[in-house]
Amino acid sequence: MNRLSIRRLPQSLLAWALLGLSVFALSAQAADFPNKDRQITLIVPFAAGGPTDRVARDLSEALRKSLGATVVVENDAGGPGGLIGASKLLRANPDGYTLMVHHIAMAIFPALVKNLPFKVDTDFEYLGMINDVPMTIVSKPQLPANNYKELKAWIAANKGNINIANAGLASASQLCSMLWEASLKVPMTTVPYKGTAPAMTDLIGGQVDLMCDQTTSTTSQIEGKKNQGLWCHHFEEAQHSRFEGLAHARRTGRKRLSSHHLARSLWTQRHA
Repeated sequence: MNRLSIRRLPQSLLAWALLGLSVFALSAQAADFPNKDRQITLIVPFAAGGPTDRVARDLSEALRKSLGATVVVENDAGGPGGLIGASKLLRANPDGYTLMVHHIAMAIFPALVKNLPFKVDTDFEYLGMINDVPMTIVSKPQLPANNYKELKAWIAANKGNINIANAGLASASQLCSMLWEASLKVPMTTVPYKGTAPAMTDLIGGQVDLMCDQTTSTTSQIEGKKNQGLWCHHFEEAQHSRFEGLAHARRTGRKRLSSHHLARSLWTQRHA
């Protein structure tokens, strides 16, 4: 799989990088690709407003500028780990005009879904890695904890009465929550949503206590003081001025949630 990290590339370099990758990945197609009379559909197997959707919309804009083509983002949410969107890509003609942006759920489908309608490793062509982001623990604004030490004390005092939201089954948000709960050895009530956006809305409104999600979605909320950022699993990112003072795995003595970031967006098309 050809990977490309574009987390810190400026917009102009991003467009050229994506152009180069698209030319490489679609080299088997006709030389006149893309046909200006056809649109490119970019499937997002999750709800609009979530982190994968935001990444896909940035990607679609870069593709429009670099390829001169019409690129439409299509949200096909539903099923565990975005199964409905992935299945739609499976049915698409493998001509390069239907692509998908997905994340870690693609790798764990076989462990989660019985009678999976596709083979993850052979039915799709993985064009590259788009971004690589850390995860953050955020709380409702009313929660009486201003740092990770106070959060742990609050959790200890409220065992059995804590709920934690996630963006849905097999989302990076859910996996982060499960690993964090396991590391604390404190069971919490899981509240799954159909995407990050509705989960974040209820977190801000105080309907749920905690959430673990990508900085793609949490940064603006933390900076706007709509919720409290309490922990970041990636040391280098936590050193950034935007997360100054935010606890991280190295500082709290906890292992990172995995050997790699949980949230990685993949640019995918149907395998020919």
